[in-house]
Amino acid sequence: MALDEHRYAVTVRWTGNRGEGTSTYRGYSRDHDVELAGLPVLKGSADPTFHGDKTRYNPEQLLLAALSQCHMLSFLHVAVKHGVVVTAYEDRAEGLMRTNRDGSGQFESVTLRPKVTVAAEVDAALMEELHQEANKVCFIARSVNFPVLHAPATVVGA
Repeated sequence: MALDEHRYAVTVRWTGNRGEGTSTYRGYSRDHDVELAGLPVLKGSADPTFHGDKTRYNPEQLLLAALSQCHMLSFLHVAVKHGVVVTAYEDRAEGLMRTNRDGSGQFESVTLRPKVTVAAEVDAALMEELHQEANKVCFIARSVNFPVLHAPATVVGA
């Protein structure tokens, strides 16, 4: 049961009309702007495989980034709850997406590879438990229909 509702708003504006709209498949750009009030405009496009601009963010990258960010923020939260002092965190996440013959596609999995630096030695089993707990409370991971896997590493800081 949800206790509170949180609503989010975003404007996505297609900027890729080259003068003839979508009269042909290759005749338009996939470029678009993602606009959120008070924030810099995020320049988006399709993945280059799908005729997009490689210098702009694509939705697949942004989904992967959202999962990685959400896990990090959830992990930092559960670390505090369990008295684990995190001093650095870096994730090199990867996602596997497959396309179908009909042109559709879907993510099959995402693997997060967080490298967490802690202030003092922490039991490996506790660290694994923290990642599992973070996954359970991560809003984005709870919202996707594919597995979000974890291959974490822990480093004790100086």
